[in-house]
Amino acid sequence: MAQLAKPAKRRRIRGDGAWAYAFIAVALVVFAMFTAYPVVSAFIISFQKYKPIGSEYVGFDNYIATFKDSLFWKSVVNTVVYTILTVPVSLIISFAIAILILPLKKKLQTTFKAIYYLPAVASGVALSVVWLWIFDPMPEGIFNKLIGFFGISNQNWLGSSATSMFSLVLMAWLSSHGTSIIIYLAALLGIDSSYYEAADLDGANFFQKLWYIVIPSLKPTTLFLLVTGVIGSFQVFQNAYLMTGGGPDNSTTMVGLLIFNNAFKYFEFGKAAAQSLVLAAIIALISLVQFKFMGKDVEY
Repeated sequence: MAQLAKPAKRRRIRGDGAWAYAFIAVALVVFAMFTAYPVVSAFIISFQKYKPIGSEYVGFDNYIATFKDSLFWKSVVNTVVYTILTVPVSLIISFAIAILILPLKKKLQTTFKAIYYLPAVASGVALSVVWLWIFDPMPEGIFNKLIGFFGISNQNWLGSSATSMFSLVLMAWLSSHGTSIIIYLAALLGIDSSYYEAADLDGANFFQKLWYIVIPSLKPTTLFLLVTGVIGSFQVFQNAYLMTGGGPDNSTTMVGLLIFNNAFKYFEFGKAAAQSLVLAAIIALISLVQFKFMGKDVEY
């Protein structure tokens, strides 16, 4: 008689292997609780007229209402305008500051990096209070005093449809560059010095080195910052909520703020969930387009 095959012995996980699986388990639990579960819940709620008890299935009604909502499309336009005006300019500012910091000694580089990164660790509410003081519509406001030297009358920066969006854009231009500066500076320090030496032998000037060496070498970094910047700007909420509340006349209502209002102000959780998934789809599509047209010759 043929001998029965012996069952395979179970391998015990010991030592480093056990610790590795333990650390992975922690990350998976955190991901499941704070990412996977909320996404799945939002997907389910988007097909419901949600109530704490006794939710009603309504099919695609929330999505249909979203696409027919003129305020939703206005918030999308506001968000796109905000993104176009802030992200490219912020990248240029961060890149320029990183170029200026690069020739400095290491201690000075560290000092400037700390100075520029400091606002990133400060409370968003505290920063907004400072900016509310700067945009004060009274003559005592910083910007109103500044334009007063040029004979321009006081402006209601946050209370006028003509200036409210510009005020939020200006706020983005003049703050929140610390992370991008540090990333750009690290990428600049990673460029091989032999490229500069060869350029010096060929008699290249500063701008030629910048165009033919620095910018091509930083293309992966720029793509990363561009993609993350667009994602962040499409999810902007804090500035609009704290500075203008979406007004006046919804001129600064962003998609994130609209979703928040629908969920926690009007308690239309199903509609808010549908809008959040539509926003996620828009962000994913834009990211794919960016990788398609800018990531062809980028190595990761």
